[in-house]
Amino acid sequence: MRFGRMAASIGVTDMARAVEFYQDLLGFAVVWQNGDPVQFTILERDAAELHLLLAPGWRGPEFNVAHLNVTGVDALHAHCVAHAVPIIKTIADKDYGMRAFVLADPDGNRIDIGEAD
Repeated sequence: MRFGRMAASIGVTDMARAVEFYQDLLGFAVVWQNGDPVQFTILERDAAELHLLLAPGWRGPEFNVAHLNVTGVDALHAHCVAHAVPIIKTIADKDYGMRAFVLADPDGNRIDIGEAD
């Protein structure tokens, strides 16, 4: 038995604003969109993939909707702070062997970003 890729899907209230956030802030690229106006977008960067779904009235939940493993977590955290991205949990060394922080996108979706020690 083998599993293939799995990608997080998150709701957004404004597709253009969400795409701009993930492109400009995190460097994702749009690889596919569907609908007119756009209702669904797939974003990719390196091995990471994220699906955005247009959901009027959506409010991000009070839990992490995705986990992103990176290299250079301190630099990414500094970049987010410099761009006034809401930081839900500040960067710290975790007892499970990662250095991590949690940010919120414009819709309140929480992304846990970490780097293995």
